[in-house]
Amino acid sequence: MSTAAHRTAEEIGRTAGGARPVPPLGVQKAAADLSHVDTTLPNGLRVLSVRKANVPLVEVRLRIPFAGADAMHAANAEVLAETMLTGTARRDRVEIDTELALIGGELSVSVDPERLAINGNALASGLPTLFDVLADALTSASYVDDEVARESARLVERLAVSRTQPRVIAREALLKHCYGDHPVTREIPQAEDVAKVTPEQVRALHSRAVLPRGSVLVLVGDFDPQGVVGEVEKALQGWQSDASAAVLPELPVLSGGDVLLVPRSGAVQSQIRLIGQALPRTDERYAALQLANLAFGGYFSSRLVENIREDKGYTYSAHSGFEFSGSGATVGVDADTANEVTAAAVLETLYELGRIALVPPTEDEVESVRQYAVGSLVTSTASQAGLASQLAALAASGLGVEWLAGHPGRLAAVTVDDVAKAALEFFAPTRFTGVVVGDADSLAPRLAALGGFTVGEPAAS
Repeated sequence: MSTAAHRTAEEIGRTAGGARPVPPLGVQKAAADLSHVDTTLPNGLRVLSVRKANVPLVEVRLRIPFAGADAMHAANAEVLAETMLTGTARRDRVEIDTELALIGGELSVSVDPERLAINGNALASGLPTLFDVLADALTSASYVDDEVARESARLVERLAVSRTQPRVIAREALLKHCYGDHPVTREIPQAEDVAKVTPEQVRALHSRAVLPRGSVLVLVGDFDPQGVVGEVEKALQGWQSDASAAVLPELPVLSGGDVLLVPRSGAVQSQIRLIGQALPRTDERYAALQLANLAFGGYFSSRLVENIREDKGYTYSAHSGFEFSGSGATVGVDADTANEVTAAAVLETLYELGRIALVPPTEDEVESVRQYAVGSLVTSTASQAGLASQLAALAASGLGVEWLAGHPGRLAAVTVDDVAKAALEFFAPTRFTGVVVGDADSLAPRLAALGGFTVGEPAAS
């Protein structure tokens, strides 16, 4: 058994001559080499098909804008997502599952305030069957009474558990603090609303909201890109409407402000969630902001992680990252801490925000995060599934393969001064607001000493 002393991450990363150099990136195949077709069908559906034939599979990502202002929309949408694949005019649940299994495939449905997402995959040889099942669900999902009742009951149980989870409570509190009554705040429906959903309501929602115009279908796999577009058009020819899918209203621009302390009586751990306005991927400054974020808290060797995790041990995990909605974007900072160190962790987080803004990343830091950004992009798009998911996310902003192909070049062109400017503009502490969810009796006095905190209503339990 080895008796060697344990070495810290800092010791492992250094030699007698200094820090171990980051190895240079190898030559990567450009995304521009991917054969692809990006077109819009007569029914208004945008289809992005990309050939990536490393395995004989196909990945499917369908994104349908699915916003709704009605108070019951979130509940109806969640039940719709749970029951869309439980039966159609031609197939019941068992037949759907069997046909997909025979082609080595699967389909799943999820929903959020912005879109309805249908994800799937299959063997390339089974693509006609996959398209047929998908078309069947899009045009004639039946939502029979028994299936809706069964899935609604299960959903009510899951919601009851979900709403007790600290991260869910913190997320809902953050959205309401920032956006008030905007539909984006209804990520999770109320259990009592789900219990009221009827099959008739779900069928009506499908009829008026599951629409091709404005939606995007991404296909990645072992096929001819142009030929597969023709197959899609033929398979989905019955999916028609003159109306367009409902787009979520633009979010208000965040301007910073007080952080809200959300009381959660008896909690032994706190959730720190800060958020500020950022830049969309379409902005020419995005690449510089991306590198600034990585240096601040976007990966394990970031300043924030080194401070409140590695140095002080306040949290097991701290992170910052982007969230995109419509034509806008935000950057969020999150960490979960024990109550006794929450105020100190907030102080250090605000300090690191100020430091990245006023003491910008060095040339070595910028080069490290640049290589990490390029390497992560290559890794995330190496598989068919990863490439499909990345393109589906880009498609929400009207982007495609060209943006993906050009992004390593944009990252390479970013200068240290570009990163410094982005950090100063977007990471100043005054640009952020947010919430801290935890036991107010122990947290309030300490957070009040920092200033900039108000106490809100207790979190729902």
